[in-house]
Amino acid sequence: MGEKIADVTIPDSALAAEATELVRDAATPLVYDHSRRVFLFGTLQGRRLGLEADPELLYVGAMFHDLGLTETYRRTGQRFELDGADEARRFLASHGVPEHDVRKVWEAIALHTTPEVPYRLEPEVALVTAGVETDVLGIGYRGLDPRDVEAVTAAHPRPGFKRAILAAFTAGFKDRPETTFGTVNADVLEHFLPGFRRVDFVQVIQDSDWPE
Repeated sequence: MGEKIADVTIPDSALAAEATELVRDAATPLVYDHSRRVFLFGTLQGRRLGLEADPELLYVGAMFHDLGLTETYRRTGQRFELDGADEARRFLASHGVPEHDVRKVWEAIALHTTPEVPYRLEPEVALVTAGVETDVLGIGYRGLDPRDVEAVTAAHPRPGFKRAILAAFTAGFKDRPETTFGTVNADVLEHFLPGFRRVDFVQVIQDSDWPE
Protein backbone atom coordinates (compact mmCIF):
# COMPACT_ATOMS: atom_id res chain seq x y z
CA MET A 1 0.00 0.00 0.00
CA GLY A 2 1.44 3.37 -1.00
CA GLU A 3 1.94 6.38 1.24
CA LYS A 4 -1.24 8.37 1.88
CA ILE A 5 -1.43 12.14 2.19
CA ALA A 6 -4.79 13.94 2.51
CA ASP A 7 -6.47 10.61 1.69
CA VAL A 8 -4.57 10.49 -1.62
CA THR A 9 -2.48 7.39 -2.19
CA ILE A 10 0.94 8.00 -3.75
CA PRO A 11 1.51 5.36 -6.46
CA ASP A 12 4.09 2.81 -5.31
CA SER A 13 4.69 0.87 -8.52
CA ALA A 14 8.23 0.30 -9.74
CA LEU A 15 7.67 2.91 -12.45
CA ALA A 16 6.44 5.52 -9.95
CA ALA A 17 9.31 4.76 -7.58
CA GLU A 18 11.83 5.23 -10.39
CA ALA A 19 10.16 8.49 -11.40
CA THR A 20 10.40 9.71 -7.81
CA GLU A 21 14.10 8.93 -7.61
CA LEU A 22 14.83 10.54 -10.98
CA VAL A 23 13.20 13.79 -9.91
CA ARG A 24 14.64 13.67 -6.39
CA ASP A 25 18.15 13.28 -7.86
CA ALA A 26 17.76 15.98 -10.54
CA ALA A 27 15.64 18.64 -8.85
CA THR A 28 16.08 20.99 -5.95
CA PRO A 29 13.94 20.36 -2.85
CA LEU A 30 11.83 23.31 -4.01
CA VAL A 31 10.95 21.66 -7.33
CA TYR A 32 10.64 18.18 -5.84
CA ASP A 33 8.17 19.25 -3.14
CA HIS A 34 6.26 21.40 -5.64
CA SER A 35 5.96 18.46 -8.03
CA ARG A 36 4.62 16.19 -5.32
CA ARG A 37 2.09 18.84 -4.31
CA VAL A 38 1.00 19.13 -7.95
CA PHE A 39 0.09 15.43 -7.93
CA LEU A 40 -1.74 15.73 -4.61
CA PHE A 41 -3.60 18.94 -5.44
CA GLY A 42 -4.35 17.67 -8.95
CA THR A 43 -5.93 14.54 -7.50
CA LEU A 44 -7.93 16.55 -4.96
CA GLN A 45 -9.12 18.97 -7.64
CA GLY A 46 -10.11 15.98 -9.76
CA ARG A 47 -12.42 14.79 -7.01
CA ARG A 48 -13.95 18.25 -6.81
CA LEU A 49 -14.36 18.48 -10.59
CA GLY A 50 -15.52 14.91 -11.14
CA LEU A 51 -12.39 13.95 -13.10
CA GLU A 52 -10.58 10.67 -12.48
CA ALA A 53 -7.10 10.17 -13.90
CA ASP A 54 -4.87 7.13 -13.97
CA PRO A 55 -2.87 7.77 -10.77
CA GLU A 56 0.42 6.49 -12.16
CA LEU A 57 0.23 8.61 -15.32
CA LEU A 58 -0.85 11.67 -13.35
CA TYR A 59 2.03 11.09 -10.96
CA VAL A 60 4.64 10.93 -13.70
CA GLY A 61 3.15 14.02 -15.35
CA ALA A 62 3.24 15.94 -12.08
CA MET A 63 6.73 14.80 -11.13
CA PHE A 64 8.29 15.53 -14.53
CA HIS A 65 6.46 18.77 -15.31
CA ASP A 66 9.27 21.08 -14.12
CA LEU A 67 12.31 19.03 -15.13
CA GLY A 68 13.10 21.83 -17.57
CA LEU A 69 14.13 23.91 -14.55
CA THR A 70 16.85 21.43 -13.57
CA GLU A 71 20.46 21.50 -14.72
CA THR A 72 20.26 17.86 -15.81
CA TYR A 73 17.29 18.13 -18.17
CA ARG A 74 17.08 21.76 -19.21
CA ARG A 75 17.89 22.74 -22.79
CA THR A 76 18.21 26.16 -24.37
CA GLY A 77 16.56 25.75 -27.77
CA GLN A 78 12.95 25.07 -26.77
CA ARG A 79 10.28 26.01 -24.24
CA PHE A 80 11.05 24.64 -20.80
CA GLU A 81 7.78 22.71 -20.72
CA LEU A 82 9.04 20.59 -23.62
CA ASP A 83 12.14 19.54 -21.69
CA GLY A 84 10.04 17.70 -19.11
CA ALA A 85 7.56 16.44 -21.69
CA ASP A 86 10.30 14.96 -23.85
CA GLU A 87 11.99 13.29 -20.89
CA ALA A 88 8.65 11.85 -19.76
CA ARG A 89 8.15 10.40 -23.23
CA ARG A 90 11.58 8.78 -23.16
CA PHE A 91 11.09 7.48 -19.62
CA LEU A 92 7.64 6.01 -20.20
CA ALA A 93 8.52 4.50 -23.58
CA SER A 94 11.56 2.82 -22.01
CA HIS A 95 9.16 1.13 -19.59
CA GLY A 96 6.90 -0.15 -22.35
CA VAL A 97 4.01 2.21 -21.58
CA PRO A 98 1.54 2.29 -24.54
CA GLU A 99 1.90 5.27 -26.88
CA HIS A 100 -1.60 6.62 -26.20
CA ASP A 101 -0.71 6.88 -22.49
CA VAL A 102 2.69 8.37 -23.26
CA ARG A 103 0.95 11.01 -25.38
CA LYS A 104 -1.37 11.98 -22.51
CA VAL A 105 1.56 12.54 -20.16
CA TRP A 106 3.51 14.44 -22.83
CA GLU A 107 0.55 16.75 -23.43
CA ALA A 108 -0.05 17.18 -19.70
CA ILE A 109 3.45 18.52 -19.25
CA ALA A 110 3.74 20.46 -22.51
CA LEU A 111 0.45 22.29 -21.87
CA HIS A 112 0.65 22.89 -18.13
CA THR A 113 1.20 26.64 -18.54
CA THR A 114 -1.49 27.01 -21.22
CA PRO A 115 -4.81 28.25 -19.78
CA GLU A 116 -8.10 26.47 -20.52
CA VAL A 117 -6.95 24.00 -23.20
CA PRO A 118 -5.93 21.16 -20.82
CA TYR A 119 -9.44 21.03 -19.34
CA ARG A 120 -10.80 20.03 -22.78
CA LEU A 121 -8.47 17.00 -22.88
CA GLU A 122 -8.08 13.80 -20.86
CA PRO A 123 -8.15 13.92 -17.03
CA GLU A 124 -4.40 13.24 -16.84
CA VAL A 125 -3.80 16.39 -18.89
CA ALA A 126 -6.36 18.49 -17.07
CA LEU A 127 -5.26 17.53 -13.57
CA VAL A 128 -1.56 18.25 -13.98
CA THR A 129 -2.64 21.77 -14.91
CA ALA A 130 -5.14 21.87 -12.03
CA GLY A 131 -2.40 20.89 -9.59
CA VAL A 132 -0.01 23.50 -10.97
CA GLU A 133 -2.67 26.21 -10.93
CA THR A 134 -3.55 25.41 -7.32
CA ASP A 135 0.03 25.36 -6.04
CA VAL A 136 1.45 28.27 -8.04
CA LEU A 137 -1.52 30.55 -8.73
CA GLY A 138 -3.96 29.64 -5.96
CA ILE A 139 -6.67 28.79 -8.51
CA GLY A 140 -9.12 26.42 -6.84
CA TYR A 141 -7.42 26.84 -3.46
CA ARG A 142 -10.64 27.94 -1.75
CA GLY A 143 -12.47 24.96 -3.19
CA LEU A 144 -10.33 22.46 -1.26
CA ASP A 145 -10.90 21.27 2.30
CA PRO A 146 -8.48 23.26 4.51
CA ARG A 147 -7.60 20.02 6.32
CA ASP A 148 -6.44 18.51 3.03
CA VAL A 149 -4.39 21.58 2.19
CA GLU A 150 -2.79 21.43 5.63
CA ALA A 151 -1.96 17.74 5.21
CA VAL A 152 -0.36 18.32 1.81
CA THR A 153 1.73 21.26 2.96
CA ALA A 154 2.76 19.45 6.14
CA ALA A 155 4.15 16.61 4.03
CA HIS A 156 5.66 18.95 1.43
CA PRO A 157 6.15 22.40 2.93
CA ARG A 158 6.29 25.58 0.88
CA PRO A 159 8.26 28.15 2.92
CA GLY A 160 8.84 31.32 0.89
CA PHE A 161 7.45 29.49 -2.12
CA LYS A 162 6.22 32.49 -4.13
CA ARG A 163 9.63 34.15 -4.11
CA ALA A 164 11.55 30.91 -4.59
CA ILE A 165 9.53 29.56 -7.52
CA LEU A 166 9.76 32.89 -9.36
CA ALA A 167 13.54 32.77 -8.90
CA ALA A 168 13.60 29.20 -10.22
CA PHE A 169 11.52 30.20 -13.25
CA THR A 170 13.83 33.11 -13.98
CA ALA A 171 16.90 30.90 -13.81
CA GLY A 172 15.19 28.35 -16.05
CA PHE A 173 14.26 30.79 -18.83
CA LYS A 174 16.87 33.54 -18.77
CA ASP A 175 19.24 31.93 -21.28
CA ARG A 176 16.42 31.11 -23.73
CA PRO A 177 14.23 34.22 -23.55
CA GLU A 178 13.05 33.88 -27.15
CA THR A 179 11.23 30.65 -26.21
CA THR A 180 8.89 32.57 -23.91
CA PHE A 181 7.13 34.32 -26.81
CA GLY A 182 3.37 33.99 -26.40
CA THR A 183 3.59 32.35 -22.97
CA VAL A 184 3.13 33.35 -19.34
CA ASN A 185 6.86 32.77 -18.92
CA ALA A 186 7.51 36.09 -20.65
CA ASP A 187 5.87 37.81 -17.68
CA VAL A 188 8.47 36.29 -15.36
CA LEU A 189 11.40 37.54 -17.42
CA GLU A 190 9.87 41.00 -17.84
CA HIS A 191 9.79 41.30 -14.04
CA PHE A 192 13.13 39.73 -13.19
CA LEU A 193 15.52 39.78 -16.19
CA PRO A 194 17.03 43.25 -16.61
CA GLY A 195 16.55 44.65 -20.09
CA PHE A 196 14.10 41.98 -21.24
CA ARG A 197 10.96 43.12 -23.00
CA ARG A 198 8.45 40.59 -24.21
CA VAL A 199 7.90 40.30 -27.95
CA ASP A 200 4.83 42.29 -28.99
CA PHE A 201 2.55 40.06 -31.08
CA VAL A 202 0.92 43.06 -32.75
CA GLN A 203 4.32 44.45 -33.68
CA VAL A 204 5.34 41.08 -35.15
CA ILE A 205 2.32 41.22 -37.47
CA GLN A 206 2.89 44.84 -38.42
CA ASP A 207 6.61 44.30 -39.10
CA SER A 208 6.22 41.07 -41.06
CA ASP A 209 7.46 40.80 -44.65
CA TRP A 210 3.92 41.06 -46.01
CA PRO A 211 3.24 44.46 -47.62
CA GLU A 212 -0.35 44.48 -46.41
